[in-house]
Amino acid sequence: MGLVQPGREVLSLVLGFLGWVLIGVTLPNRYWKVSTVDGNVITTSTIYQNLWMYCASDSTGVHNCREFPSLLALSGYIQACRALMITAIAMGTFGLVATLVGMRCSRVGGENYVLKGRIAAVGGVFFILQGLCTMVAVSWYAANITREFFDPLYPGTKVSIGDGLYIGWSSGTLALIGGCCLLCSCVTKKSFRHSSADIVELRCFLSVNIIMIY
Repeated sequence: MGLVQPGREVLSLVLGFLGWVLIGVTLPNRYWKVSTVDGNVITTSTIYQNLWMYCASDSTGVHNCREFPSLLALSGYIQACRALMITAIAMGTFGLVATLVGMRCSRVGGENYVLKGRIAAVGGVFFILQGLCTMVAVSWYAANITREFFDPLYPGTKVSIGDGLYIGWSSGTLALIGGCCLLCSCVTKKSFRHSSADIVELRCFLSVNIIMIY
């Protein structure tokens, strides 16, 4: 029977929530890849793009963006990265819900702490899946950037890794740590004894309310 230690479950919830928020920052970020002058003629414009559009800005600061015209015309890895990032958002949402329900201070599920511990463990699995999907997507995208950059026969504009990918790696790392921490905090016991540590209960209660208010 899985029970979750209160201090670690709060930490896991915070890490998973931060990872989930960073996915929302990564996905619309336009700077997944940015043009570089290495090996190219120096120009006054900068080209950058993400999974949804490509943009260009000139020396005057004017930005022009255009969405990719057709899904079927995109490279396979871009389509796969889109699917992985959307899946990561869904996994993170399920993880947050399961963890909130499985926390000791949650009123959902009553005082069946064994069941709540199992639900919290499921939340940890969802956080790990969120982190894996995010890491695979951004790493796959970055691998294609580096392959094109170091290919001397590549005819297009050389590009480098943008800020969006670094945010994505941070998101995946936080989600993986949160999920692993939640799973590792599960202990095997046959019964549960109420703790008299009111400070832990208060900290747990405040954390849940902060997440819900956000």
